[in-house]
Amino acid sequence: MTDIIQKDNPVLRKRAAEIETGELGGERISALAEQMSKVLAREHHGVALAAPQIGESLRMFIVSGTLFARRDNKGEIVEKHPDLVFINPRLTNTSKETAWVEEGCLSVEGLQGRVERALEATLEAYDATGKPFTLKGAGLLAQIFQHEIDHLNGVLYTDKAKDVYKLSEKTET
Repeated sequence: MTDIIQKDNPVLRKRAAEIETGELGGERISALAEQMSKVLAREHHGVALAAPQIGESLRMFIVSGTLFARRDNKGEIVEKHPDLVFINPRLTNTSKETAWVEEGCLSVEGLQGRVERALEATLEAYDATGKPFTLKGAGLLAQIFQHEIDHLNGVLYTDKAKDVYKLSEKTET
């Protein structure tokens, strides 16, 4: 099973390569999306994963379908949603309004901090079949877009964060 690469691995500091147009919808990219979904599904607190986090320096990330699943009034999933695949994503717009939000990362285990993120963000990308699409996100989804684009540009959230702490040090009040 593939492990998630941790912060000291140099692949996380490289700008990921564009995926060639001819590979969109192809077997290699489909297999990578499937592998990423399996890795992300193992992470109970993970909501997204960039290809560099599993050692593939390619401009691709996925967002867990659990964020889009339909739930009943008890919060139980009643209708699943597939993971969303973003290939060669580009942030095309971010709101001027920002907020400092709590953030963590599967590649920076045990740490959390606050990062300033735009409250809304719009992405253009290709899906797993190679079809182009545009998606606007607000709140958590906008935060995910910005976090994952940072990964594809070789930036970790800790480069931008303040008040970084070890999760074991935070006490509940």
